[in-house]
Amino acid sequence: MAGKYVIGVDGGNTKTDYFLFDINGTFIDHIRAGTCSHEALPGSYEQTYKVMSHYINRLLENSNITIDDVDSGAFGLAGADVPSQKLKLTEVIEKIGFKKFAMDNDSFLGIKAGTTKGFGVCSVNGTGTVAGGIDKHGNRLQVGGIGDIVGDKAGGSYIARRAIDAVYGELYRCGAPTKMTKPVMELLKVDDKYYFVEAVSENLTTRKVPSLEFIQAVFDSADDNDEVATHILKDVALDLAKSTAGCINNLEFDNVVEVVLVGSVWVKASTPIILDSYKKYMKKLTPKRCEFILLTVPPATGAVLWALELSKGSPVSPQIKQKIINAVHI
Repeated sequence: MAGKYVIGVDGGNTKTDYFLFDINGTFIDHIRAGTCSHEALPGSYEQTYKVMSHYINRLLENSNITIDDVDSGAFGLAGADVPSQKLKLTEVIEKIGFKKFAMDNDSFLGIKAGTTKGFGVCSVNGTGTVAGGIDKHGNRLQVGGIGDIVGDKAGGSYIARRAIDAVYGELYRCGAPTKMTKPVMELLKVDDKYYFVEAVSENLTTRKVPSLEFIQAVFDSADDNDEVATHILKDVALDLAKSTAGCINNLEFDNVVEVVLVGSVWVKASTPIILDSYKKYMKKLTPKRCEFILLTVPPATGAVLWALELSKGSPVSPQIKQKIINAVHI
């Protein structure tokens, strides 16, 4: 029988989660694969179609069902940043065979997964950064998500670059001394500053060194009262707050707004400096009172909840929401 299932997709720049549930909130199947982002794939939108179609069809075939059995889908996709991109990604989803679906930037998944009412603002601080908001009227707004040119000065990649810049500054550009220099040079496997630039070029441009280790060097140095590292984290916190508060101020919220924090840097931050600074800046930038929620469930949970909400025409019950949260373990 048709219309008995929903599909939720969380498509990031590094990995994608495809979930199949029935309309009662019962878990059926899950596939984790690489990125489906048109920005990360050499074949752009056509390759996005091929990748997503392949894994969605495999998800369905595993359960011996077809796309006609799917009532609705929800897609949170990295690279869905501007209207032209969203139009092309909509065409990709329609080409796969979906007739009823919701699609937007992956930042909106955190709102569906983490808020109590299904609306609020999500601050993503992962590999990259973006803020997304949904108000009580269903209006949606994305702030940032296309790079430094619009103030996307946060995320793991950015923090890692700032760490390298600070060390290079100390070594060659009259910069302030920083406790990050020793761990950064160790990560680059150099003990002589003469080889620093070569190591940066060879390792980082080929992604041989994970940015997470550089981020940890910033966190550890900041906790050790290093002024340069602390300044980096406060700068990041300010830009995150500007995007989040800007999202709040441009939508219609009551006096209290739930703000969901999503992404590896938010979740794995081992220093309180970035979060404490962020909260202080938020108080200055918006008159609304913010309730901060660190998302501890996978953002893909939001895709499933959104798909069920679309199927039922209303938010799911707390019981069904908890059932889905319990099922989404990745």
